[in-house]
Amino acid sequence: MLYYLFATLYVLSCLLLLLVVLLQQGKGGDISSAFGGGGSQTAFGARAGATVLTRATTVLGALFMIGAILLGVYGQHGTGSVLSGVKGPAPAPVAPVTPAPAPTTPK
Repeated sequence: MLYYLFATLYVLSCLLLLLVVLLQQGKGGDISSAFGGGGSQTAFGARAGATVLTRATTVLGALFMIGAILLGVYGQHGTGSVLSGVKGPAPAPVAPVTPAPAPTTPK
């Protein structure tokens, strides 16, 4: 039950992270800025103050990573394998091995 609660919260945080990232304005890092078209901007764009969206991205990104690790650890059920209940193919019948006759040496 607790696992499903964590999984639901994880999916909600993933959707919110996707929404927050898509709402952010681009930094103008197109091809013209690579050749000096950026003018007064620095190499990685102008430094702006942290807005609500950038802080939300940071918090939701951390929740995404921590949630992935927690669900991965919590979701393990013992040391079993995914294929632990699946029977493999039947072994091929083995023909009995008869010993080869001993070579005779001519005298």
